[in-house]
Amino acid sequence: MEKALRFDRHARRRMKWRRISEEEVALVFSSPDKTEQSVKGRINVYKTIGTRYIKVTYKELSDEVLIISVVDKS
Repeated sequence: MEKALRFDRHARRRMKWRRISEEEVALVFSSPDKTEQSVKGRINVYKTIGTRYIKVTYKELSDEVLIISVVDKS
């Protein structure tokens, strides 16, 4: 069973400022171009979508995936 994505307030704010949709975040999460370990058990995933290079930071919890931050690195 696939875990639900839950968006932290910080991630929602970043998405709004950078005009990144939930669908784009889900795409980065489900099929990243690059994955790396981060601090505090977090994982960074990256993907190019069109002209944008998007970074999503998340933490895997027992029953869901918490999206912590979303950044347009392009």
